Amino acid sequence: MTVGRFAPSPSGRMHLGNVFTALMAWLSVRSQEGKMLLRIEDLDPDRSKAEYIDFLRRDLEWLGLDWDEEMPLQSTRNGIYQTYFDRLNTYPCYCSRSELHAASAPHASDGKWIYAGTCRNLTPEERAAKGRTPAWRIRVPEETVRFTDGVFGEYGENLATDCGDFILRRSDGVFAYQLAVVCDDALGGVTEVVRGCDLLSSTPRQLWLYRQLGFFAPRFFHVPLLVAADGKRLSKRERSLDMAHLRQRCRPEEILGELAFAAGITAKNEPVSARELVPLFSFDRLPRTNIHLTADFCDFL
Repeated sequence: MTVGRFAPSPSGRMHLGNVFTALMAWLSVRSQEGKMLLRIEDLDPDRSKAEYIDFLRRDLEWLGLDWDEEMPLQSTRNGIYQTYFDRLNTYPCYCSRSELHAASAPHASDGKWIYAGTCRNLTPEERAAKGRTPAWRIRVPEETVRFTDGVFGEYGENLATDCGDFILRRSDGVFAYQLAVVCDDALGGVTEVVRGCDLLSSTPRQLWLYRQLGFFAPRFFHVPLLVAADGKRLSKRERSLDMAHLRQRCRPEEILGELAFAAGITAKNEPVSARELVPLFSFDRLPRTNIHLTADFCDFL
């Protein structure tokens, strides 16, 4: 049985881009008569707010995007992450560059840092002299990991030259996104991951972690990003496109109709329910480039 998931972070109200990803994940599972999981990724305590968790649930229900089971909050699973962290070949890193962002899912548009291995071979004396609490990185080999994405096709990265040793635990003790998402999906029985294409470059290192931990990897489908009519990436900072505003201006069927038309699932831009879209869904219909909202819809908002 196909087991899929939607894994939002409670750092604000969902915006239209989050809704698009949720819709694609939901349609894929429902079209296969599979099991849909909801996982709230409150891994980062600095960004996650408890009040947004209820908003996430209610917004999904309002859209008609139901789920069969809710997975435990990531903030309750540190003991599990520690167990698997202890099995990996890690080392302390005292560099500060970008480590405080490691618990958040990385985005391609944010740029990418390749770690130079500065702390890889420090002696015990050199580590003691640093005088600060380290983050922890995993040693990666000179290896190219390739896979076939269900939307974008063949993709691969060399772990050593394209990403370098990456962080698994921040200096404040928070486990990094890369480790948490692998553990959560594997232990939750997830067989299919549908998410935005800005996470495509994360997949090779996650597939490698699956192998290191003895897990079976799911299939991956990276969907195009939804962007505004001017081409700008949607953000939770754009309040006109978040669910608080959308629920005041639109019916759920209007939002879903716009998204389905933009994705090529329907031939006409007209209101439609989530259930009505299930028999029409196919990843083959999706474009391989960013999807622009129609000017009419943006003007309406």
